[in-house]
Amino acid sequence: MRRIAFLCLTVLLTCLSAGHVAAQSMGSTYSSTAPKDCRQIGKPSELDGSTTRVCPGKDGLIVLIAEDDLREIVSIGRNRKAAAEEPAAKIWFAPFNSSEATVEWRSAGTKSFAMIQRWHIADSTDPDKQGRPNTKAMLVVTRLPPGPVCHVAYVDAIANPTANELARKAADDFARSFTCGKDEVKIVGTRGRAVELATIR
Repeated sequence: MRRIAFLCLTVLLTCLSAGHVAAQSMGSTYSSTAPKDCRQIGKPSELDGSTTRVCPGKDGLIVLIAEDDLREIVSIGRNRKAAAEEPAAKIWFAPFNSSEATVEWRSAGTKSFAMIQRWHIADSTDPDKQGRPNTKAMLVVTRLPPGPVCHVAYVDAIANPTANELARKAADDFARSFTCGKDEVKIVGTRGRAVELATIR
């Protein structure tokens, strides 16, 4: 009986230890989507200056960034064609916007499952001294393959002092089980002006 109890305790401790190691294996790496680090596709449009570029990512993935009419889309795929067909490539924020050049890749062990990127959303109700709209910052959590690529969560970077931590937790908690086209994008933390602007339809 004592031997059985010892074996059960050993199994329990082993499982707890494995769970602890798995939890510790979560981490982040980074890549750049700055134009100098990417390959531009074609020439900027003479009509509106729109551009498309492909940037190296992680785990054999590329980051596709297309800008049109001062609005961007960011998508992920094994190649440009695959990235352009993902749900993320069809998500446009209504106000003028842009994404920052640093991509955070959230991983479990060596496998990336989500990306986090800071966006700036133009607020036409808050002009600067030159009359141009000031921007409001927001973090976007996007799920990665296998399965569709789409936005999972938005975190207002101004309304939430710990926005980066909230975005990482949202990625860890929701990205892998998120169903694109069925689940609604989650607003994590305090809902601020950037999130309001991003969810205008």
